[in-house]
Amino acid sequence: MPATKPPLFKSIQDNTVGPAMPPRIERCETPAGVTQQLRGKWTAAGLAVPSVWAALVHHLHELNSGREASQGLWDLRQMDGLDHVGAQVLWTHWGRQWPADVQADDSQRRILDTVARFAVSQTARLGPTWHARFENFGAVLLRGADHALGLTRLTGQLLLDLLRLMRRPQDGPWRDVSGHLFRIGATALPITALVGFLIGVVLAYLISRQLLQFGADAFVVNILGVSLIRELGPLLAAILIAGRSGSSITAQIGVMRVTEELNAMRVLGIASGFRLVLPRALALALVMPLISIWTTAWSLLGGMLTADLSMNVSLAFFANALPGAVEVSNLVLATAKSAVFGLLIALIACHYGLRVKPNTESLGQGTTASVVTSITVVILVDALFAVLFRNVGI
Repeated sequence: MPATKPPLFKSIQDNTVGPAMPPRIERCETPAGVTQQLRGKWTAAGLAVPSVWAALVHHLHELNSGREASQGLWDLRQMDGLDHVGAQVLWTHWGRQWPADVQADDSQRRILDTVARFAVSQTARLGPTWHARFENFGAVLLRGADHALGLTRLTGQLLLDLLRLMRRPQDGPWRDVSGHLFRIGATALPITALVGFLIGVVLAYLISRQLLQFGADAFVVNILGVSLIRELGPLLAAILIAGRSGSSITAQIGVMRVTEELNAMRVLGIASGFRLVLPRALALALVMPLISIWTTAWSLLGGMLTADLSMNVSLAFFANALPGAVEVSNLVLATAKSAVFGLLIALIACHYGLRVKPNTESLGQGTTASVVTSITVVILVDALFAVLFRNVGI
């Protein structure tokens, strides 16, 4: 009969009777020279005792510091037991190479050979090569191009759906639009008011601490007015809506994808873009300017109260000086870019929702990616607006 192949991981034990001895290394003088003689059970159970393991690691460290890791004679024949765990400890201690002379029986050599053959090398633990990094970079570019193509296709479909709505407005999904206006706009008023008010308080307090040093108390109206009306109000509202409503849109469409409702709509001949993307895009484009003005008003209220308490700038003076300090063009610019923010948030949220795969893990990943991408795009577009309209209202 052919010889059976030994198992990959095997424990060798002799027939000694009595309590198991802990693994240890004894230095012996023999006619052949200094010998490191291994005794005890070099198994997973024998090495699992914390005190035994600490003593053995300390002893191995001393051997390494004395440069005896792979030199001299090693005698493994006096062991009470050896398995792959003990062999891995020895192989690592030997620097992943055979010592000059090892005395072991056939079974022990088979285990040592197996560990040497399958042990992870040091080079395998290094970072990816430049080939792998180049391939990863290419994969990132391809994914980005795929997302850009999908967003372009979704934008084009939205334009076609708008033309269809303009030709036959009586067939438009107005009930869906009104429902999204309520869920996205009305229910978001408390949180946007609270956050806007607190931002105004913090910003006014920090500004007042600096202006008091130069006696320029009256300029708090200019700084707060321009910063809140032109930049922080619309940006803060867009970030809150992206995290609150953008994630909700992605999750809603993603669940429809998981439950195969989108496939059912396709079978029934219902255009998903006209029934799903268009109402949400219209609702966000309409409601974002209103939420932006609402958030800005509460931010200014918080700034006015803080300026009155910390700088003795009365509410009446603040309200009378604000129209002269901030031009109307700033409010127009903030309203216009808020509508753009809302449209971008809706498109990105719908894009990631439609790309969700029919499993719950993809749903969570798509929702997270939607929020992160929406906030990033909003900040980038806001910076673009600041550069393009830097001479407007300043």
